[in-house]
This record gives sequence, C-alpha cells and structure tokens, in this order.
Amino acid sequence: MLWPSYIKGFKSYLKLERSLSGNSVEAYLNDIEKLSQYFASLNEEPKLTDITITDLKSFISWLNELGMLASTQARVISGLKAFFSYLLLEDVISNDPTALLEAPKLSRKLPDTLNIYEINELIAAIDASKSEGMRNKAIMEVLYGCGLRVTELTELRISSLFPQIEFIKVIGKGNKERLVPIGSTALKLLDIYIKEVRVHANIKKGNEDFIFLNRFGAKLSRISIFNLIKSLAMAIGLKKTISPHTFRHSFATHLIEGGADLRAVQEMLGHSSITTTEIYTHIDRDYLREVITQFHPRA
Repeated sequence: MLWPSYIKGFKSYLKLERSLSGNSVEAYLNDIEKLSQYFASLNEEPKLTDITITDLKSFISWLNELGMLASTQARVISGLKAFFSYLLLEDVISNDPTALLEAPKLSRKLPDTLNIYEINELIAAIDASKSEGMRNKAIMEVLYGCGLRVTELTELRISSLFPQIEFIKVIGKGNKERLVPIGSTALKLLDIYIKEVRVHANIKKGNEDFIFLNRFGAKLSRISIFNLIKSLAMAIGLKKTISPHTFRHSFATHLIEGGADLRAVQEMLGHSSITTTEIYTHIDRDYLREVITQFHPRA
C-alpha cells in the first residue's frame, strides 16, 4: 500500500477521535487501498500533495470499468473524502482534491419489510422446549420491538435494562448512547430468559453483563443472529430474503404507518440525520397507495 505512515495516522484518527468500530475503520482503509491499487495499475506512486481531482475522476472511471456498483463507488468516495479531510487537518496537503468530487447518483431502494403476521409466524416457529428457545424468542421480540441493529443487540447488557420505566440503553454507531422504549412483551420474555434460563449458564469471565449468551457462556455473535433468522424463515417457508436488519426496517415502517412522528422514529433508530429516516415515509406512501387501490371504489 502507498503512503503507509499517513494511513497509519488516519487509522488512529478514526479509532481515537471519531470512535469508529473496527469494521468501520477497516472499510475506510479498504477504500484507500483501492486508490493505491489504481495507481499501482498505472505504475505510478504519486505524492499525496500531487493528487488532483482529475486523478480521482479517472480512478472512479476505473472502478466503473471493473463493474463496481454505484453504491460501492459512493462508499469509496466517502472514504476518500474522509482521508483527504484528515490530511488537510494535519497540514499534509493544502488543498482537498475530493472537495468537488461527486458520488454517482443512487436509486433509493426501499428496504424489505415483514408484516405483523409474518413476524408472529417467525416467533411462533421457535421451539420453546429447547434450551435456547426462550433466549431466541426474547431476541426476536427485542429486535422487532426496539428496532435495534444486530450489533446493538449482541452488545446489549443487563445493566442497560430499565424495566421500571420500560426503556433500554443502547450503544449505537460511534459509541453514541440512546434510550429506546421497550414493550411489555419483550420485557416479559427478557425477564423469563434472564431469571429462569440464563441464571443456569456457566458464564465465561468478561461476559457476565451481556444479556444474550451462547451455549459456551460467551456473548452471542452477529452470525448466530443471522443463522437464527435464516433457519426460522426456512421453517415457515418464507420466500422473502430477510436478515436481522429486516426487523429494524419493519419496526420503523410499522411506526410510520401507524402515524408516529418522524423525529421520534429518528431518535429511536439512532439516525444522525432525519434524511436517513425519511426513506420510511416512501414506504408509507406505497402502503397508502396500496390501501386506496384495494379499497377505494374509484381506484
């Protein structure tokens, strides 16, 4: 990789100053690696101060020729902008070549959602007689009932539960904390799991506060949640391709359809920008159009 010392500094900046997760940091570094690969393909090793917007536009064209999706190109450009902003901050460069670099226009794809009947079917498919059954029911109820990201779910701690006021404390992206309401059904299942099932687990040191544990007494992994949802979808013959994030989308969609305030939904999802939350208003409009088509006599 070119520019190793600057990339090392950029990595520290992302970790320490921006408090990004390991996965996010790696994503940014991979974006810089792609630019490095581009210059290597040209047998060039330019100084960072010599890179121009013309070079970057040629780089984006190169990515396009490789068949990279517009959404992935946009992700790479975002990474480059962060890198050159850091270099500007550190006085490594005096002009930011990414300032006028535009991302490709993206079509706004609406996320897949589940209706309440499908969610109930998935939860009902869990075998409560098995040792992990109550845990899995609690997982599904919390995923849908609180609209959590999968990492927020696996990182959820007993000390973050406030059942008296029906809230949980969630650590979101960038280590940002937020309070999210939790319904009585999810609370009830969590209480049963913690007091009647989890209490018998042989918990590994360092995992005592994590709510959801695997059979070895360690914090449940992200992939375990993905596998659980995949197996439940197969069990009920669900044709949709779903993931843990589908429950987050369904949570937001059902709130908007029910008339919830957009700002409140933004707060519960932990979106830094209202624009991200606004995608669910598009789903709401589709839903309303569907209702009119189905029930209005003049439709």
